[in-house]
Amino acid sequence: MYFRDRVDAGRQLAIRLESLDRDGLIALGLPRGGVVIASEVAKALGIPLDVVVVRKLGVPFQPELAMGAIGEDGIRVIDQRVVGVAGISDRQIQVVEERERMELARRAQRFRGGRPRLDLTGATALILNDGIATGSTARAAVEVVRKLGATRVVVAAPVTSIEAVRMLSVVADQVVYLTAPPGFLAIGEFYADFSPTSDTEVVKLLESSQTGRTGIS
Repeated sequence: MYFRDRVDAGRQLAIRLESLDRDGLIALGLPRGGVVIASEVAKALGIPLDVVVVRKLGVPFQPELAMGAIGEDGIRVIDQRVVGVAGISDRQIQVVEERERMELARRAQRFRGGRPRLDLTGATALILNDGIATGSTARAAVEVVRKLGATRVVVAAPVTSIEAVRMLSVVADQVVYLTAPPGFLAIGEFYADFSPTSDTEVVKLLESSQTGRTGIS
């Protein structure tokens, strides 16, 4: 299965998600490309749209390996198993967290422009991305939205690896996807147009959704 672009992928994914109970359902895009997907899903299902801003805390000497994650409102999730096996000190964690906390704050301010995040207390968080390769960022997002009060978490993407589906199925209530091909290597291989999504585009999509909710023209 291939997609013309993220808009096309989002619309196709929305069809697969039509059976979800929309009571308390909130679409949360993972910046940046995931917000385009989430915007299309939110429009199709008639649900609120927001971003879930998370930053992975990478092991200092192996940044791609997550030892935890941080989110807004001071949310902090540490994988004690990874920390123990890798022999990471509290000071090393602090250094990585301070750096990532600054970037998280910058992104949250840029994307929301001072608007408060949507309250996830008692909600079903629908976490969306344009694709899931390893699943580490999506897993971090799951843990963050649970700590922010979501009672149910659904992770969805147009394309994902089988390994990511297996891993996310352990932490999320449901994982939805359109294709999980064997030998999956790169998300961009399944898009005719996989050009980068800019911060400006993310801001415009969120502002448009906010206008639609408040009825401001």
